Formats: sequence, C-alpha cells, structure tokens
Amino acid sequence: MTQPSRPVAFACLALSMVLVGSYVALSKPLALAFPVLLLAWLRFGIGSVAMLGWLRKPPGEPPLSRRAKGLLFLHALLGNFLFTVFMIYGVSLTSATTAGVIMASIPACVALLSRFFLHERISARTWAAIACAVAGIALFSLHKQELPALEPQALEAKNGQILQWLGMALLLAASLCEAAYSVIGKHLTGTLGPRRISALINLWGFALATPAGLLLALRFDFAAVSGPTWLLLLFYALAACMWSVWLWMTGLRVVPASQAGVFTVLLPVSAALVGVLALGEQMNMLQMLAFALALASVVLATLPATLFSRLGHARRDR
Repeated sequence: MTQPSRPVAFACLALSMVLVGSYVALSKPLALAFPVLLLAWLRFGIGSVAMLGWLRKPPGEPPLSRRAKGLLFLHALLGNFLFTVFMIYGVSLTSATTAGVIMASIPACVALLSRFFLHERISARTWAAIACAVAGIALFSLHKQELPALEPQALEAKNGQILQWLGMALLLAASLCEAAYSVIGKHLTGTLGPRRISALINLWGFALATPAGLLLALRFDFAAVSGPTWLLLLFYALAACMWSVWLWMTGLRVVPASQAGVFTVLLPVSAALVGVLALGEQMNMLQMLAFALALASVVLATLPATLFSRLGHARRDR
C-alpha cells in the first residue's frame, strides 16, 4: 500500500472534517423529514451500494485477524452507528452552532485517547494547537444566550430546556465517539487500506441499523418526501459513509492520531458555517474570532517541524 505525502495527508484530513461538519449541519433538515433511525439506515444502505466494489480484499493485504474484526466492529459501532444516532438527535434538539460548541472538545479527546491507547508522544506544539482549537470554538458558548427564545409558558420552557440539555449531552457523546473513531482508525490503517475500512465499517453500520430502520420503513410514507430532500439525503449518505471516511483513513496512515485530532476542529467550524449560510442561523464578531483561533490551530499543527527548529535556533543565536 503506497502512502500519501504529509501535505496530501493533511489535505485529506482537513477535507474529511469539512465534509463531516457539513453533513452534521445538514442532518437537521433531514431529521425533520425522516425518523432518526430510519435516516441512519438509509444512509448506511446508500453507502453500502456505493462501496460494493471496495469490499473485495486487494492483493497483498493480510486476512482479517480476530483482533482486526473486533476493532472493525467497535469502529463501526462507535464511529458510524452511535456517532450518527447521537449527532442527529443532538442537532435536532439544539442547533448546528451548538453542535460546534460541544464538538470543540474532540481534539483534546483524541489527544488523550491516543496518548493512553496508542502511547503516542504528544509534542508541545500539538498541545498548543489543541488548546487553541478548544479555546477558539469554546467562544461560541458566549453566544448561546442569543439562541431563539423558548415558549413563554413556564412548563413548555422547562421542557424545552430539558430537551436542550439532553441534546447537548448527546452531542458530547457523539464527540467521544468521534475521538474513539480516530484512535481505532489509526490501529486499522496499519493492516487495512482506507477503502476497505470504509466499506467494512459501513456494512457493520447497516447491519446495526437494519432492525429499527426496516421496522420504521414499513410505516413511513416515502411519497411525501420532496425531490430536494432525496438529493440532500444522497449527498449526506455519500459524504458520511464514503468520502469523509476514506479521506480520514488515508490521512491517518501518515499522521499520528493526536496530530490528526487537531483537524477535527474543522468539524464544528464547518457545521456552524453551514448553519449560518444554509440554515439561517446567526453569527457575530465573537464567532468570527473563534473561527480565526480554530483555523490558527490547524496552521500550528501542520507547519513543518523544521520551521520551529529554525525559529528556536534563531532565538538562541541572538
């Protein structure tokens, strides 16, 4: 298996998270059109058809060990199935910008998990990038007071607040699933190619979603779904199951999981941008500053280490 260069790997990681952030935001209108578990089942079903050709074992790839099969199932359960369910329910109960706030924790979660499970050494520069990412997107928390007001009736307002807290808890659970997805994916890229990983974990996701999805499909009126919604579902399924996974696994073959985790900051950034540009949510100057800090974290994580060495030598020579 040929490995991409580091710049190509960085580009794959960045594009993958931009796609994930986009479909996180776009899942909100889809969740209004489909029940959540039916939406997940349709997503995995479309992805399974699209990636049939990726299931075949390429020449030279070793047979799947029992450990690899277990990791593939865990990868699919956490990173595909549970992430999808938690994320869609969470966004449907809150907003795309709130998803951006909660998912700011992903880079730090990835770094801690990679340090604990992969025994990766995390450089001071990577920790600085993680801190910059978390601080930048966390500025969105100051914007939560500007979200649309709940119903004026006391009981309805209380129920609305409970649902919002539930939505935020689900988004936090989705963030932890995404962090585990990155760390397990790093394990798998040592023996399997990105395409086959994408196809196999999607197939597991489809199997996990089938019981509830099939039951809901028998009762659902598919004729009531508009043409644009079907097109949005097609983009969502291909982006979520195929393109973003393949890009992420391609990048993980070269980049340490802790450093790759910094790129997950682009997930909440793109989710919030899609929320503003496509869903009519509001953005203020504070959020723009948050975006600047988030993007600075990616720059800090991807600049060549030799540049920092030169800067260190230049300071010592003064």
